[in-house]
Amino acid sequence: MKRYMVILLLVMPLCLVLLPALLVYYFSPAEPSSVPAAVIGNQGKPMQQIPIQIYRVQKKKIETVPLETYIEGVVSAEMPAEFELEALKAQAMAARTYIIKRLHEGRFSDVPQGAQVTDTVQHQAYLDEQQRKERWGEQYEWKTKKIKQAVSETMGIVLTYQGEPIDATFFSTSNGFTENANEYWEKQIPYLRSVASPWDIESPRFEEKVTMPIGELEQKLGVRLDSQAISKGSWYQVLDTTTGNRIGRVRIGTKEFSGREIREKLGLNSSSFTMRLSAKQVTITTRGYGHGVGMSQWGANGMAKRGNNAEQIVKYFYRGVTLQNYTQVKRG
Repeated sequence: MKRYMVILLLVMPLCLVLLPALLVYYFSPAEPSSVPAAVIGNQGKPMQQIPIQIYRVQKKKIETVPLETYIEGVVSAEMPAEFELEALKAQAMAARTYIIKRLHEGRFSDVPQGAQVTDTVQHQAYLDEQQRKERWGEQYEWKTKKIKQAVSETMGIVLTYQGEPIDATFFSTSNGFTENANEYWEKQIPYLRSVASPWDIESPRFEEKVTMPIGELEQKLGVRLDSQAISKGSWYQVLDTTTGNRIGRVRIGTKEFSGREIREKLGLNSSSFTMRLSAKQVTITTRGYGHGVGMSQWGANGMAKRGNNAEQIVKYFYRGVTLQNYTQVKRG
C-alpha cells in the first residue's frame, strides 16, 4: 500500500501540470489563417499576386498588375459603380473567368509580344487608378470602395462548365431576351442559351432610333433599292427571327443578310431592329445594346434590385455553370 501511495504522490503533481495544458489545446478555438483558403493560389501564393500583363493601347506599353487589381480595373470600366453590389460581384466573376480562361489557353497572338490582354473592348476594358480618379472626380472614394468590395467578396471565384472556365460573355442591354450563342456566332455553346431579361427595359439604351439617307444604307450594305419595291414597301423583308427575338435573316433589296451582318455593317446597337423608309431616308429602331449573348448587365442589376444574389445572377445567365476557386480549374 505504501508503494502505491508513493506512486500516486509522484503522478498527481504531473497531472496537475499537464491537464490544464491539454484542456487549452483541445478546446481553444483554432487560430484563423492569415490568408483565407479561397485566395490560396498555385504553390501557396496568394492569388492576387498572379501577374496580368496588360497592353495599354494609348500608352503603347505593357503594364503588369496583380490579378485582383486587374479585376477591379475591369469592373470599373465595364459596369457603372452605381449598380447594385450583387450585380458588380457578378461582373467581377465574369471578368475574372475571362482572363483566367485566356491564361489557361495561353493564346496571345492577338496582343503584342509579352502581353496577355489589352485594355480595350477587344478583350476587356480596363481603367487604372489614375484614370478612375480623373473619370470619377469627387465620387472616386465611394465608387472605389464599392468595387473593391465586389471584387474582394468574390476573390478567386470563376465560372466553370464541366470543370473548365466558360466564355463569360456579357453585354449592356438586351431586348428583353438574351440570345443563343449559335444564333449569333454560329457556335453551339451549351451554357450560353436564351433567357428572358425583362429588367432591361430600365436601361437608357433599351430603345434607340437612328436615321440615315437611303444612299448611305445602299453604300454600306452594297445593295441597290428598286424604286418600285420602295413604293410597294417590299424593299425589306424579315425572313426569320432568332430565339431571342432578334433578326435571324433579312432580305434588303435583292440580297440576304444575317441580323449580325446588318448590325455590324450599319453600326447598330443591336441585331434586334425594325426599319422604315420615308422621304428618302431610312429610320432604324433598335432594341437593346450589344451582341445579346451571355449576361445582360442591366438584367443583372435588375435581378439584384429584386433581391437576387450574385451566384443566382450568374447561374441564371450562364446555364448549368459551377462556381469554383480558379486553382481548382483544370487547364484546357
